Amino acid sequence: MSRLLSIEPLTKEAFAPFGSVIEADPASMRFINGGNTERFHALARADVTGEGAGVIINIFRGQPRAFPYAVTMMERHPLGSQSFSPLDDRPWLAVVAEDEGGRPSSPRVFLASGRQGVNYGRNVWHHPLMAVEAASDFIVVDREGPGNNLEEFFYDEPFVIPAPF
Repeated sequence: MSRLLSIEPLTKEAFAPFGSVIEADPASMRFINGGNTERFHALARADVTGEGAGVIINIFRGQPRAFPYAVTMMERHPLGSQSFSPLDDRPWLAVVAEDEGGRPSSPRVFLASGRQGVNYGRNVWHHPLMAVEAASDFIVVDREGPGNNLEEFFYDEPFVIPAPF
């Protein structure tokens, strides 16, 4: 038996328990480079831990998921945060869950615009990258270094995400 999930709009307030929303927020804007550039400052902070750890910048190309989609697993990174910022101006889904005694609770699904990214907090349960409609590129900032920075959990029964559009 599967359980149907609802899709929520991605807002800073709703996503706060899981990390930060990354978007051009006018409240964080300041002019630099002689007034020729708008800088949206400190939208999220990378958080890594462990000896020899560093922060790296990647491009991930996510293939679109087929909907309805069965969420059967979640992952988390205990040693570092992980941010996803879309490059293609396409909507995508951020799927997260609170921790309940070392395992993820029922997932929450957020519909992000192609101009919104997220920074999953360190040790926050989330689903791997979920592009919709077309292959999509993302700038991903995360941790590299020694230590096991991946924990996966597989649900006994899947949760189902309906088609977002």
